[in-house]
This record gives sequence, C-alpha cells and structure tokens, in this order.
Amino acid sequence: MRESTDRPTPRTLASLVTTTLVALAAGACSAGNENPPEEALAPVDGAGPSIDQRSYRLGSIGAFAEMVDAGVKELALSAAVDPDEMDAMVEEATRIAAGHDVEVFRETEFLVTDLFSTDLTEGKHVLLIYRGTTRQKYMDLKGEKARLESLGQYEGENRARIARQFGALLSYSDEKIEALLADQGIGL
Repeated sequence: MRESTDRPTPRTLASLVTTTLVALAAGACSAGNENPPEEALAPVDGAGPSIDQRSYRLGSIGAFAEMVDAGVKELALSAAVDPDEMDAMVEEATRIAAGHDVEVFRETEFLVTDLFSTDLTEGKHVLLIYRGTTRQKYMDLKGEKARLESLGQYEGENRARIARQFGALLSYSDEKIEALLADQGIGL
C-alpha cells in the first residue's frame, strides 16, 4: 500500500487532468443547463470559498481551449450568456484562448439546429473556440442553412443533415448526435 506522502505518478496526474477536463466540458455543454448546478459552485465540505459563475465559465473556456489545441475537438462552444455577461468576460476568454494557441469568435446569431433547443441561445451570445479554418466551416454551414431556408427547403433530410454536420464539427460521435436529435424529437 502506498504511503500518503508518496508523490503521484505522471500517469496518475495525467488521468486526473483528463478527468478534470472531461468534467468541466460536460458541465459547460450540458444541453438545457446553461448554469452549473449549485453544488458545482459550492465549497466542498463547507471548506473554502465557492466559485462564481464568471470564474466557472472562464475555467470551462480554458478546458475547451486546451481540447481544441490538443485536437480532441474541432470546435467548442462557451456557455450561451446574455450580451452584458459576455461583455464582461470576452477579453479574458480571448487571453485564455491565446494561451492555448486557439481563437475565439463572439457569435451573436448562433447557428440553431435540431441538436439543441432553440431557447438555449435565443438572445444570447456564444464564443466559438477553434483553430485554423474551423470558423469558416461553421460560417459555411450557417450560410447553407440560410440558403435552404430561403428556398423553403430547410426541412426533412436537409434539416437533419445540417444538424449532423454541426454535431460533427463539434466532434460529437455519431451516437451522441443521434441521441441529441432524438431528445429534440427528431427520428433517425
């Protein structure tokens, strides 16, 4: 049995970091839950200060920026927040992203698809976290949706295709994309 004074191995530390990043990512992108649960912000066992919303969201942006930089995700999204709240954190979020060699783009008219409920982003701003040409891919997909809408063809398979392409851009698995579509009442 290891003594409590033993230092953790690099493998243990890597596992801890990975677990932390996954937990932050899951908390930041829980569909329908733009605010973290109170227990996520409260001090553990009453010890120490609780974390404020801004710090929580910036921590999530940092975790997503690292995932994008590492190639785990092609595109990541911040929580959807009111414009005033985004004003208060966009400068720091940009600095955090630059520290991971990724970029952020403040999206004020988010690409709404059948992956998520429309009320999650209505009237809110989202940061796209990306590298390279990913922002252009997002804008192209947004343009394709607008084109289909203008032609009256944003329905059925076209609508599902746009949602699936957006899910792929977010690096979601096919299974996750289909589960999100099912949650919105869209069949396979």
